[in-house]
Amino acid sequence: MSQSYQIPQTQQAARIHSYGEREVLTLEPAPIPTVNADDVLVKIHATSINPVDWKVRKGYLQNFLPHKLPLTLGWDLAGEIVALGDKVTGWKMGDAVYSRPDIARDGAYAEYIAVRASEIAHKPQTLNWQEAAAVPLVALTAWQVLYEFAKLQADERVLIHAGSGGVGTFAIQLAKLRGAYVYTTSSTRNVALLKSLGADEVIDYTQQDFSELRDLDVVFDTLGGDVEQKSWKTLKRGGRLVSIVSVPDAATAEQHGVTPLFCFVQPSAPQLNELAKLIDAGKIQIVMDSVYALKDIVQAQEKSEGGRAIGKIVVQVA
Repeated sequence: MSQSYQIPQTQQAARIHSYGEREVLTLEPAPIPTVNADDVLVKIHATSINPVDWKVRKGYLQNFLPHKLPLTLGWDLAGEIVALGDKVTGWKMGDAVYSRPDIARDGAYAEYIAVRASEIAHKPQTLNWQEAAAVPLVALTAWQVLYEFAKLQADERVLIHAGSGGVGTFAIQLAKLRGAYVYTTSSTRNVALLKSLGADEVIDYTQQDFSELRDLDVVFDTLGGDVEQKSWKTLKRGGRLVSIVSVPDAATAEQHGVTPLFCFVQPSAPQLNELAKLIDAGKIQIVMDSVYALKDIVQAQEKSEGGRAIGKIVVQVA
């Protein structure tokens, strides 16, 4: 491992020692992560909150993600490289990077993180640390759902649920960049914002019922439950429903002549590079709800669990 930066012996990290409610999340001294040969060590400037963070904390994903405790949560980061694994090439100390790292490893609610060099990309030049930390997980989710799973095409009609959420704000913009006609659902207060992001029709769920839509090509389900059940009939035969909540029911999909798909976002440096180009070209806006200090991580998760954030909740680390 090559380094000239003075790395401390310990760091502050928000960790859980058991699964449970927010009180199990504590900011405490923790070891500096071990840097493997294919890793870089990143000094984190900012991270952000995603629902998967508190779902892991509550133990909902124990069978899917066999974490070892204590566990540092948080899988978004923007920061600078301060050490390189012995086999890492193409990167240097001080490079500004952003990433959605491997969720099976310790996360980014901390001052430092070890992340595979294959999972990082250069931070968009036009964004500050906080804005950059708001991008990776949600933007990669939107990209992978729309472009890889749904294979969205120009002139197709897509319904994106919860357009004002972190994933939704990116999904609207990526769908428009692909040339699709975009419907999205929202409460009254966010209608103007979502139209400014490119939504063609915003369905105010306090006044309208999205399930009256028909002949859609794609539904992007970010909510599951009743919303997913009501979404099937909006699709044309041959349409696609992609969920990021749970695996859609195959029998129901067959009944409607629809392809059911499930996406659990994966790290992708090439996609982060493409997103950075779009952001630096002014083609994607970053929507941030609020910024918390790392010491206030419990309140930040509480805000996320409330389900009313507009865009991303960001955590300033350094």
